Amino acid sequence: MSRFVILFLLASISLVAEKKTNFVFFLVDDMGMMDLGTYGSTFHETPNIDNFAKTGMKFNYGYAACPVCSPTRASIMTGRHPVRVGITDWIPGLSNSKKNKLLHPEDRDNLALKEVTIAEELKSHGYQTFFAGKWHLGSEGYWPTDQGFDINIGGHHRGGPPGGYYAPWTNPVLKSKKNDEYLTERLTEESILFLEKRNPDKPFLLYLSYYNIHTPIQAYKKHIDHYQTKAKEFSGETPTRPEHKALTRIRQDNPALASMVAAVDDSVGTLLTKLDKLGLSDDTVVIFFSDNGGLSTKAKMGPGSNTPLRAGKGWLYEGGVREPTIIRAPGVTQSGTVSNQPIVSMDFFPTMLELAGLPLRPKLHADGQSVVPQLKGEKGKPRPFYWHYPHYHGSTWRPGASIREGKWKLIKFYDQEKEELYNLKKDPSESNDLSKQNPKIAKHLERKLMAWQLSLNAKLPTPNPDYKN
Repeated sequence: MSRFVILFLLASISLVAEKKTNFVFFLVDDMGMMDLGTYGSTFHETPNIDNFAKTGMKFNYGYAACPVCSPTRASIMTGRHPVRVGITDWIPGLSNSKKNKLLHPEDRDNLALKEVTIAEELKSHGYQTFFAGKWHLGSEGYWPTDQGFDINIGGHHRGGPPGGYYAPWTNPVLKSKKNDEYLTERLTEESILFLEKRNPDKPFLLYLSYYNIHTPIQAYKKHIDHYQTKAKEFSGETPTRPEHKALTRIRQDNPALASMVAAVDDSVGTLLTKLDKLGLSDDTVVIFFSDNGGLSTKAKMGPGSNTPLRAGKGWLYEGGVREPTIIRAPGVTQSGTVSNQPIVSMDFFPTMLELAGLPLRPKLHADGQSVVPQLKGEKGKPRPFYWHYPHYHGSTWRPGASIREGKWKLIKFYDQEKEELYNLKKDPSESNDLSKQNPKIAKHLERKLMAWQLSLNAKLPTPNPDYKN
């Protein structure tokens, strides 16, 4: 073998060794775990996401840090619990009302610039960073480009899509190109443009945060006819179940919502195909997640259903915090694997660092834990999971908090001054409150929850002096 050939081979090996991991992060708004075919939906059809799940690992217990959007989004960005970053409600949240027994604690209306985001951390290691879609973590001055992203397409202070999903919309940082343009398609197109125009010598983070399937519920025209026909298979009115003072939709039969789910599926498929065509799939970790459960529970029922999980967006029952969670990490995950080990949204930050071969930053991602062991098929370290939602919500939820440890889950309701205890292993639908039968377990979990709240100086609701029963 000639010296030239040897040198060429050594150079090639060196280039391969230096090749860095890219990241594509799909974040969907208000999508419950049961909205996808791969998790059991029969009304919604999501062939692209279902096929994607077959190429990576699907988590059956992927949790959002909060049952509403802004806190969970902050937790993904920072690896820190919403309590720690001071965002425990959607921004700006509901105003205090004389009709409520308790007052909301004060909350931040932005993600503090002192917080280090995953985009900032990756950027410090040479990554190109791209954001498209819903931000909802502060007004101008706190937008994605102020938090580590090189490019921001459509991310601003609002939670819902201003002007709706069809152009002409009124997004302050994304002008429509033509009338009747669909927002989800446009965000995907912009993401593909980034992939095509990026610097090929540098790794990238592409964070695609869809506004779908958040309200307003506007049918996706390409698929609405199909789902309207499919819905005719059902007879009678949509069934509901009482939930405290609300109603929960218990059947997926909403054609407009199903078409919006289909829009996400189409766009995910389009972008994954582009990764293949560009030869990037083998070097790119792809993550799929949602910020909170589907909107199923309201005073007069929501548009979606999380059945068999209880309740939905705004609630600390499983329907409000369990999310579709899929991770494909080439060379790490085995195709078509499923994990029943719980993980939470703070875990993405350290997981991405480890997958990128970068040092962990535990002082930054203080509440997250790398799930690379789980991705390899190993057991993660057992730990409790905490939720703190001391606010009233439009779903009719009232202030409370929760803890899960092993198979047990305790929910504490502040304005009702009561607790509920569930065995998630035997009762995943949380239909049988065991707090009276297991007072020692309930008390143990309550004390642990209170100790955790105290350790983070969590703000609690306070009595409302203007409240009249």
